[in-house]
Amino acid sequence: MTDSMSVSAGTMWVVSAITTARSTEAGTTWFAIGGVGPELATGAEHLLMGYQRHGDEWRCGYPADTPGLAVCWRNLSSCAELMLRQAAGLEPVPWREALSELCRRTSGIECDWWLTGSAALAVRGAPIEPGDLDLVCSGDAALHLGRVFADAMIEPVARADSGWISNYWGRAFLSARIEWIGDPKPEVDSPSPCDFGPAAASRLETVAWAGWQLRVPPLDLQRAVSLRRGLTDRVRLIDALG
Repeated sequence: MTDSMSVSAGTMWVVSAITTARSTEAGTTWFAIGGVGPELATGAEHLLMGYQRHGDEWRCGYPADTPGLAVCWRNLSSCAELMLRQAAGLEPVPWREALSELCRRTSGIECDWWLTGSAALAVRGAPIEPGDLDLVCSGDAALHLGRVFADAMIEPVARADSGWISNYWGRAFLSARIEWIGDPKPEVDSPSPCDFGPAAASRLETVAWAGWQLRVPPLDLQRAVSLRRGLTDRVRLIDALG
C-alpha cells in the first residue's frame, strides 16, 4: 500500500496507509510497521515504544524460534491500524469489553493479576477513558497470561531487557490492548513509590466492577504518581473520587 493524499480547503495532508512486514535474518524474526502518517505519529510514539526506527518503519525483533510468533504476527498484522488509531484518539477504545473478557478468561484459575494506570481509576467510577488495560503480576502469572491469551497475543511473553521495569512483558489485543508486566523490579519504587511496583502490590485495594472483584492500587499512591507526572486533570479526578 502507499500513502494517499487528501485535499480540503486548499490544504493537503498525508493520510496513513499502514503496512506490515515480517522477515527473518540471522535467527531473528522482525515485525515491521510502516506507513504511519502524521495523524497517527503521536500514538505510534507510545504504542511502539519498544520498537526500533528504521527509516519510515518501526521494527521489533524476536528469536526466530520464539513460541507463538505466527499467531502474534497474524494478530498484529490484522489489528495494527486499529491499534494506532486508538492510540491516537481517533477510534474509541472498548476497554470495558476487553476487561470483561480478561475477567472471564482468568476467573477460577491460578492467574494472579491486578489493574493499574487509568483503568484502575475508571473501575472506581472516574470519568476517564483508558487507552488500554495495564496489568501487574508475578513472573509465573505473566507466562500464564500468555497461555490464557494465546489466540490474541501481538507480542510474545518473554524476559524483558535488563533496563526494563520488570522481568517479563506481554501484550495482547482483544478489541483493546491488554499489556502486562511480570515481576516488577524493586528499583521502580526508588526514589518514590510508583503505582505498579512492590509498594503498590503491598497495599492493594479491592473494588467491585460489573460483578467482578478487581484489585487496584490505593488512591493516594495513584494521586502522588499523577502529581509527579504533572497530570493535573487526573489529580482532580482522583480528588473527586476521594
